[in-house]
Amino acid sequence: MRASEFLIEKQVGKISKRQQQSTRGLHIFSKSIDSYDRLYDLNRLMMAVASSDGVNPIEIDSESWAGKHNTSHPYTKEEQDMLKLAYKAANLEYKDLNNGDLNSKELESTNKHSPVTGFKGYAR
Repeated sequence: MRASEFLIEKQVGKISKRQQQSTRGLHIFSKSIDSYDRLYDLNRLMMAVASSDGVNPIEIDSESWAGKHNTSHPYTKEEQDMLKLAYKAANLEYKDLNNGDLNSKELESTNKHSPVTGFKGYAR
């Protein structure tokens, strides 16, 4: 027996009455129901849910620094040049957030403050 013989999906894009009756707590969500990036919206929602206790308001940015943009991360000048040509070939706009700088730098706070409390000796 084939699945198509007993699975009937007549209503394309709509939940059937039978499916809806057998569910509990069913939501669909997005900034707009026809959002183009559902995975991003789902990721942000699940981050907020993980931060929630269900009672107190959640303090989380609704969008990351990358937002709904794709990111690329060239490590060498050659990779950066390859990406620039690829952006042009694919007719994509890009913005270089590091202005061509490929050097990785230590944070200003590095070696200034230890995240570990210093040992004070044994109590006597």
